[in-house]
Amino acid sequence: MNNFLTVIGAGLAGSEAAWQAAERGVKVILYEMRPVTATPAHKTENCAELVCSNSLGNNLAYSAPFILKEELRSFNSIIIDSGDNNSVPAGSALAVDRDLFAQEVTAKLSNHPNITIKREEVVEIPPEGPVIIATGPLTSPRLSDQISKLIGQEYLYFYDALSPIVNAATIDYDKAFFASRYDKGDADYLNCPMNVSQYYEFVRELKASDKVSLSSFEKPIYFEGCMPIEVLAERGDRTLAFGPLKPVGLPDPKTGTLAHAVVQLRRENKESSAFNLVGFQTKLTYPEQKRIFSKIPGLENAEFFRFGAIHRNTYINSPSLLNNELELLSRPGTYFAGQVTGVEGYVESSAMGLLASLSAVAKIMGTVYKPPPADTALGALLNYITLSRKQGFQPMNINFGLFWVQEMKIKDKKMRNQKIATNAMEKLKAWKDGMATLAQP
Repeated sequence: MNNFLTVIGAGLAGSEAAWQAAERGVKVILYEMRPVTATPAHKTENCAELVCSNSLGNNLAYSAPFILKEELRSFNSIIIDSGDNNSVPAGSALAVDRDLFAQEVTAKLSNHPNITIKREEVVEIPPEGPVIIATGPLTSPRLSDQISKLIGQEYLYFYDALSPIVNAATIDYDKAFFASRYDKGDADYLNCPMNVSQYYEFVRELKASDKVSLSSFEKPIYFEGCMPIEVLAERGDRTLAFGPLKPVGLPDPKTGTLAHAVVQLRRENKESSAFNLVGFQTKLTYPEQKRIFSKIPGLENAEFFRFGAIHRNTYINSPSLLNNELELLSRPGTYFAGQVTGVEGYVESSAMGLLASLSAVAKIMGTVYKPPPADTALGALLNYITLSRKQGFQPMNINFGLFWVQEMKIKDKKMRNQKIATNAMEKLKAWKDGMATLAQP
């Protein structure tokens, strides 16, 4: 075990990981292949360059993304601090000036006495740890091959299909019913029936909707199992009714009649606080998803924890590969952090950089480390990527559906969110106070 930390990748997760370790007195070698080796999306050599939206997500008080930011702020996060310093007006979101934000992160890392930045492409994973792999969705082909061999996963690049997830408390259950097709098994699916006029209006809206264009470096290659719902609609007006919206075997128990089409929702977690729209992976813009999917009976007032998406991504099957310290089960001392672990979003990626760094620092210093409690935002994300089902594991943003807390049962949304936020910060403080390695120097 080395007495220094190696971090591969100076994106948001890698930058956060390097900063947290350095602030605790650990020497860090931070590798970044840009500008020596370019990526299809990055434009500069700056650390933590934002290549998509300039938003670090919702900053509305007591929202799930806000709680995560507050937890990171309590650790003096380089990402959130630089974001706050370079914010631009964007309503309730924390949006930043991309250039100024990345320049500040780069300057802080470059000027830290405990950090050495090496501008070169890593093509082999160091045999001795601790090492944090935080190379993101644009990992170089050569390093991807090395990671694939290390984890025993043949392919690392593929298209990620995400369906929308809604807040269970905002569904109109008078218009929906629980049932399984042909009454086989338990009534695990929530069904939203559509009549003929509702169905064809829905199809028309899908066809005429605004879609997100793929990036220039992405090829529109879809698997039949994760075809965008609007692409299916374009194949014919009745395609959806014979596909993901087929009503066969699902008579309404209230009337005994068979609807023309049925949208099925599946529980997203054990607590049943969130539901996934089955088969609704999509390239629709977020406003269009909100507008069109709210036409589904029972979802008129639904709150979306996550909108659907299809995009090229790189991530590992973390539940089968990592322990709750983000350490590779088959190779202790090797950690993964950031989007590659199966989190979605800039702040979420930074959070995984923080947690991987804290664990690695504890090993270097010989101190005790325990993962964060499940009722914190950090713990909720960590539990999702390490304790989810291995089969069908998909990336996720932070949302209240991930929190394992009794407060989710509170009907009043404002009161519920405030109690979850207060509880999370109290538990985070107690967690930090309980471990010396987490204290700021």
